[in-house]
Amino acid sequence: MELRPPGNTALKLSCVRFGGSPFGSVYGSVSDEEAIDTVHEAFKLGINFFDTSPYYGGTLSEKVLGKALKAVGVPRNEYIVSTKCGRYKEGFDFSAERVTRSIDESLERLQMEYVDILQCHDIEFGSLDQIINETIPALQKLKETGKIRFVGITGLPLEIFTYVLDRVPLGTVDGVGVISASPLSMGLLTESGPPEWHPASAELQYSLCNKDTSTIVGMKSVEQYFTLSYFSSFIQVHVNVVAATELAQGQIDEQTLAEVEEILKPVKNQTWPSGIQKS
Repeated sequence: MELRPPGNTALKLSCVRFGGSPFGSVYGSVSDEEAIDTVHEAFKLGINFFDTSPYYGGTLSEKVLGKALKAVGVPRNEYIVSTKCGRYKEGFDFSAERVTRSIDESLERLQMEYVDILQCHDIEFGSLDQIINETIPALQKLKETGKIRFVGITGLPLEIFTYVLDRVPLGTVDGVGVISASPLSMGLLTESGPPEWHPASAELQYSLCNKDTSTIVGMKSVEQYFTLSYFSSFIQVHVNVVAATELAQGQIDEQTLAEVEEILKPVKNQTWPSGIQKS
């Protein structure tokens, strides 16, 4: 599994990242046994980056992922965990008080003393000025306590990132790394189809082609990792890793890639109001 460093951090992330949202039963129920087997298989195949959020399944994802990681027994310094703050089952709250309390709650559910990355979750639904002036300073203070190592922000509209980066105080951001998500279109490209809340689409290998990013893929089974039964977890993980391996070996569908690039051409190479060029 290819490892990629995000920004100027010392982290080395597997190019395929284990998305923990399915552990919140957002795509169907997942047993503890299946979750443990799935995480174990992910480690075997070289995945070292696990992502979750208190929003996924109303905190269930964090609990299940924490239990699975503990059961597998891999030393904590050999894998990377990211979780999020600001978005919860009850709604959005990016206040300093809430995000500070949030990390303590997440650490308890994950059964960990720290997370490697804490990300503000879907900031386009909050006040960007609050994110800049209140939330990020609160997360910087959490870094000083050792509860988190790095700070991130997530969202869909690209302009929110340049808005924040252009306005945070100097020294707040050490470097910018990109982690893409939803390459399988949040269930759209699966046999069972997307959940009712599904919004859009994408494809895995196209996401992986960008060597500057690590890609989050939600995994609830080993063959996602082999069938739609108990062993579906094994199939899901294997399929995702095979896609990354094919890319590393140069097995890219150049014709499809060219067609995708042609579709995206009208929105590429434009300039944001901040002066940063889209690419």
